[in-house]
Amino acid sequence: MPYKASSLARFDLPPSEARRLQEQIPPLVVRRNQLGKPQTVAGADISLEEKTGYAAVILYSFPELTEIERVWCSGQLRFPYVPGLLAFREIPLLLEAFAKLRRRPDLILADAHGWAHPRRAGLACHLGIVLDTPTIGCAKSVLIGKYEMPAARSGSTSPLRDGTEKIGVALRTRTGVRPVFVSCGHRVSLPTAVRLTLACSDGYRIPKPLREADRWVKQIRISRGVEKIQTL
Repeated sequence: MPYKASSLARFDLPPSEARRLQEQIPPLVVRRNQLGKPQTVAGADISLEEKTGYAAVILYSFPELTEIERVWCSGQLRFPYVPGLLAFREIPLLLEAFAKLRRRPDLILADAHGWAHPRRAGLACHLGIVLDTPTIGCAKSVLIGKYEMPAARSGSTSPLRDGTEKIGVALRTRTGVRPVFVSCGHRVSLPTAVRLTLACSDGYRIPKPLREADRWVKQIRISRGVEKIQTL
């Protein structure tokens, strides 16, 4: 699937310039629904090993969550690890993986924050804008903001706030387990992002598209590591 050739698709920047580029992102983020009834959803995840990164994308039908196709890629990490700038480290590989898909997803679930970012420019926002695709950030932990623990029942929520601004939601996807943290990526409102994240959940804490992408990309990283050792 193609992506927009724009300044936001530049990742060969020093951290200081990357921060300045992130300032362009918030005005471009659409936090209202610009998606029809999704027929497909893609889960995207990254696994890193020293200077090598692996990206995996699995495309599912929606709402059935039947697998349609899966793609992956690997490559050298060219951007340093800098909190708040992980998009510049990981998106190049994700774009390479998405380019291998034969079918464009209607919706992307990213294992990342979107609007719930210090500069309101998390990976889910950045990726959604570059791919011009409705995107949801679904993260396992908080990057910024405070929240109260939601009720124990699956589907319960509580706001994630940075000061007085609501930047996301702590969402209980399974009764009695820790919440995940949902925020707008691009072209999906926060209430819809919560609803769709729940629709992608199948009894586990992590929604199925993300859980399976995470499992697969780790398997790829381990198997490739074994191959390297065997060739030494």
